Amino acid sequence: MNEIPGETVQEQTFYDQVGGEETFRRLVRRFYEGVAADPLLRPMYPEEDLGPAEERLALFLMQYWGGPRTYSDHRGHPRLRMRHAPFTVDRAAHDAWLHHMRDAVDSLGLAPEHESELWRYLTYAAASMVNSAD
Repeated sequence: MNEIPGETVQEQTFYDQVGGEETFRRLVRRFYEGVAADPLLRPMYPEEDLGPAEERLALFLMQYWGGPRTYSDHRGHPRLRMRHAPFTVDRAAHDAWLHHMRDAVDSLGLAPEHESELWRYLTYAAASMVNSAD
């Protein structure tokens, strides 16, 4: 690639590298398919329709990985721990969440380095949401 003097080459974000919005929407759609049938996790979503929760998670993940800032534009700072505080998130909920997220990540067929980076973040995020001892 030839560089033009005085212009900077912008690196692709992780969001762009993995396929952008479509990839994150596929991830979150698959995740919520699992949540919908999970007797432990489903009650943590008070809305009858999981669509709004799916949209919020998709927008959050897209923004986190370098996509549009739509999540913050509409909801402000993520404040993830605060938003999850009303719910009991114990080790069983953590494990169930990761089970469905693992299935969703695997369904994407990402390059190993992208899969690993995404999974590292998701396991970290899941651990940081635990707010109750077993």
